[in-house]
Amino acid sequence: MDIHEDHWTVEALLAAFDEHLQGSRGLCLGTRRNYAGHVEQFLKQISPAGVVDTADIRAVDVVDFIGSSAKRYGGSRTVGHVATSLRSFFRFLRATGLRTDRLEDSVPTVQHRPSDLPRHLDSTQLARLVASLDSWSTPRGLRDGAIVLCMARLGLRSSEVVQLRLEDIDWRNGTLRVSKRKTGHGALLPLTEEVGAATASYLQHGRPKTTSRRVFVLDRLRTGAPISESIVGRAVERAVRRADIDAPMRGANLLRHSLATGLLAGGATLGQIADLMGHRSLTTTGIYARVDIAALAEVGLAWPETAS
Repeated sequence: MDIHEDHWTVEALLAAFDEHLQGSRGLCLGTRRNYAGHVEQFLKQISPAGVVDTADIRAVDVVDFIGSSAKRYGGSRTVGHVATSLRSFFRFLRATGLRTDRLEDSVPTVQHRPSDLPRHLDSTQLARLVASLDSWSTPRGLRDGAIVLCMARLGLRSSEVVQLRLEDIDWRNGTLRVSKRKTGHGALLPLTEEVGAATASYLQHGRPKTTSRRVFVLDRLRTGAPISESIVGRAVERAVRRADIDAPMRGANLLRHSLATGLLAGGATLGQIADLMGHRSLTTTGIYARVDIAALAEVGLAWPETAS
């Protein structure tokens, strides 16, 4: 990408930033949208007219925006996402010659508080939730049970569950392929007997006839169409409700957090958990352990990656 001008409309600058994130870093669409959303708020705060002179962005503008974000969002987790987005944007400016300084160093560090740590089900609660899936025998119940196990046992994100295709499951070798994760790469995960049995039961007895190649599809209203992430979230909420569990949070991430926390308690390394969960950085995984990431030992890869 050849860039010569310092003056940009907000829309054009965001489009160039998105192209950089996709081409140079291979980030998925969801992550790019999150980055762009926070950067757009920053640009509109410093340039209300909608035209940005990249050379005029000052460190004080950055600090002021992080401060206003802290007041707006409260919790440090979201503010941390804002800070990460700005750092990535400023690195983009430097990589493309729009800035020569390290403006990313002016972004304040946002510390995670204990209250911001991932909330999860303990081992007893998770076992009760999984046991309750055995009673689900309707087409929707079979689908939701397989979805829940994909998240609780393999740590899939809701977006990864939605994107699963029939050809991603290798029944002979017992593997499940995630075509693309937030890391920009795919992953080859073990298809455990538990997950495999639930998925096979759904495919044989619950999945409606459809031309879609997606594993999980709608069973009512647009029958056979691919599900959305909101459907995944509702499946988790129904499972928690039917198991009569007082969950600390709602939504699909509850099961990912529970899996990661349980694995850590069982002796898995942060590196192994990061590979399974598809984290780009050990900083993300380290939240589960309240550890100093800089002091972590060398990490070995425990899960094979596949090209995206």
